[in-house]
Amino acid sequence: MQNYFLISFLLLFANCQAQPPAKEVQKTQQVSAETAPSKPQNYENPCVEFNELNTKVRDGLISQAKAQQEIKRLLLEIDAYYLLNQGKKYGTDAWVFPLQGYGKGAIGGTNGSGYIAKGYNYFEGNKHTGHPAHDIFIHDKDQNNIDDNTEKPVNVLSVTGGIVVALEKSWEASSELRGGIYVWVYDPGTKGLFYYAHNSELLVDIGQIVTPGEVIAHVGRTGLNAYKQRSPTHLHLTYLRVKENGDLKSEDIYQNLLKARRVE
Repeated sequence: MQNYFLISFLLLFANCQAQPPAKEVQKTQQVSAETAPSKPQNYENPCVEFNELNTKVRDGLISQAKAQQEIKRLLLEIDAYYLLNQGKKYGTDAWVFPLQGYGKGAIGGTNGSGYIAKGYNYFEGNKHTGHPAHDIFIHDKDQNNIDDNTEKPVNVLSVTGGIVVALEKSWEASSELRGGIYVWVYDPGTKGLFYYAHNSELLVDIGQIVTPGEVIAHVGRTGLNAYKQRSPTHLHLTYLRVKENGDLKSEDIYQNLLKARRVE
């Protein structure tokens, strides 16, 4: 409890610094070393605890009410941790398309029709219904996780800046886990969570701060359904907006993906 009040104070302190006029505030903001509060000794990374909470939700080991309460508390601490480590806040104008060498034409469905939010509830974990995501497909006819044109793995790029708050680094074909090898990145700029699933391997770790376009994983075929031969190799991308009460609601970011910067 003492740590919680310390974090709340630090966050309030950071937010109360003198701000420039609104017309001078840019969409991309950075807390400089001169204005950010100093990091307390033995300060623990709250992302470790968030990862544990996410696993409990995934496996159905915690109620929605309790999970929401914990999410609200932890994201307050993570916001403070991000500021203390000079993290930047990015607007949607800085977003990057999540697959290197690919663009909007790789998004499945017609005009984003693959996104189906009906029935989805994050707090139902691995048993959730709906498909509040966009599947982004790569050229991989022989399904070996290698791009047919470049003969190399396809890099998964962080859409925006943020911090890695949850992940799963291993997966077995016998597992019922639907996301396979996945990573969650929290974006303090938009107060949202990005979920990148079905990867072959992750290249980031818990608590790591990332920037738009940074390589975080390689596209793969892990996960209960993605592993099956009938499923083309793809990235599963979900965005959840964090509500004030700790609830997480899916949002369709198709239009943002159309405008996102492509990285070759």
